Amino acid sequence: MKLHEVRKQISTPLGAPAYPVGPYYFRNREYLNILYRTDMDALRRVVPEPLEIDEPLVKFEVMYMPDVTGLGAYTESGQLIPVSFNGEKGEYQHAMYVDNLPAIAAGREISAYPKKLGSPKLYIDSDTLVGTLDYGSLRVATATMGYKHQALDQEQARQEICKPTFMLKIVPDYDGTQKVCRLMRTQIKNPTIHGAWTAPARLQLFAHALAPLADLPVLEVVSASHIVTDLGLSMPDVVYDYLAKQ
Repeated sequence: MKLHEVRKQISTPLGAPAYPVGPYYFRNREYLNILYRTDMDALRRVVPEPLEIDEPLVKFEVMYMPDVTGLGAYTESGQLIPVSFNGEKGEYQHAMYVDNLPAIAAGREISAYPKKLGSPKLYIDSDTLVGTLDYGSLRVATATMGYKHQALDQEQARQEICKPTFMLKIVPDYDGTQKVCRLMRTQIKNPTIHGAWTAPARLQLFAHALAPLADLPVLEVVSASHIVTDLGLSMPDVVYDYLAKQ
């Protein structure tokens, strides 16, 4: 392969890259979101400056994506923390667990999504919407919600999905120091909402050393939503460079 051909590659191995060129479009992306109250001190230990915490809240989410251009079908789960940055309210993407290698590789390398390998599931059990997350062979989260009990206003659902999202992009150098350390911002725009609902919900988190969701304990479930949508992802922008400020 010639030098100019190598420069055109987006990933390795050459000839069979870990993920295809985007953009990626999601059809019938299904969310189970549970917003819960947690311990403020626990939040302060994991939310990086200069992000600010307004309330001790966390959103646990499970997303089933059956039709993603280039990436196929996969499920994702994780935690987002409501924050503000320079007066703008949004969510800090704390951790994500994904069952699809191209989605993990593309999300980490191109963007800054904090993705690890996990086994999330979203399914209907009789009259209940169930979201689970396993890490290896162990259960680390179980979420339940009544199935389509009450319609949720579509504009409210759109606002929930379209909140700005902040993420850390960290790339180490060969000597172990940070080569890149940036706070990134992205935002979903113009989703097509197919349906949105709310209902009673519960969430259980189980302690695990390498999937420590339970370090942000569930003190009270505040609200829950079930949303089905089509959408595309926007490329993230750099909003703060940690290395430039040293």
